[in-house]
Order: sequence, then C-alpha cells, then structure tokens
Amino acid sequence: MGNQELVTIVPWTLIAQLLNLFLQMFLIKKFLFKPIRNVLQKRKELADAQIAEATKAKDEALAMKSEYEKNLSDAREKAGDILATAQKSATKQSEDILREANEQAIALKAKAEKDIAQEKRKAVNEIKDEIGDMAIEIAGKVIERELSAKDHEKLIDEFIEKVGEQS
Repeated sequence: MGNQELVTIVPWTLIAQLLNLFLQMFLIKKFLFKPIRNVLQKRKELADAQIAEATKAKDEALAMKSEYEKNLSDAREKAGDILATAQKSATKQSEDILREANEQAIALKAKAEKDIAQEKRKAVNEIKDEIGDMAIEIAGKVIERELSAKDHEKLIDEFIEKVGEQS
C-alpha cells in the first residue's frame, strides 16, 4: 500500500500549494514585474523622444537643405544676370568705341580730302598766276621785238622749260 500514497492527492496540501503559488505570483507581479514594466515604459518613452528629436532634426536639415539649394539657385541666377549685363555693357561699349573710331576716321578722311582739294586749288591758282606772269612777260618781249618763226619757237621752248622747272 505504500505505492498508493505516492499517487494520492491530499486536499489540504493541494490548497496550501495553490495558495503558495498565488501568493508568489502576487508578490512577483507587485515587486518584480511592476518595476520592470516601469523601466521598460521609461525606455520606450526615451526611445520615442529620441526618434521624435531625430525626425525633427531631419525635417530641419531638409528645410535648411532646400533653403540652401534655393539660395544657391538664386545666387547662380544673379551671377548669370550680372554676367549677361556685363556682356551687354561690354558689347555696347565696344560698339560705341568702334562707331566713334569710325566717325573719327571718316571725319579725318573728309578733312584730308578737303585739305588736298584746297591745296590743289591753291597750287592750280599759283600755276595760273605764274603762267599769267610768264604770258605777260612773253607778251612784253613779243611787243618789244617782232618775232620771226625761229624766235617764236625759241620763246615757246623757253616757256615750256620755265613751266617744267616751276612745276
């Protein structure tokens, strides 16, 4: 009969063991699980706060990046405008300088042509005066003496020589 006692259930022992188990569960839950849950909750809140800060920092970085890109784009556009304005100004200045140089060249050419024409008229007038003086001189010589054909040829030759020397 000793074997039967090993397998039998004693109701008071079972109740005591169940009460002991419930008491241990209550104590473990109250003193072990609750602090662990609090620590885990604090860790979760800290992780959530860090994630929120990281998301906020990322958003700020993206905003700064877009602002930087916008500023860079504006700066490039302004540089392009300044360059275009400088090129237009340089082109206009070079055109003005070329036009002014052209006008000066035309004016110098016109003045030179005018001076040449005036000098030519002056030279022609001087030659006419000299020819007139020579003609008067020849006429005076002709009047002083009568010319023969030989004298006439001689006077013409002298006249041609004088005109050739003076021109």
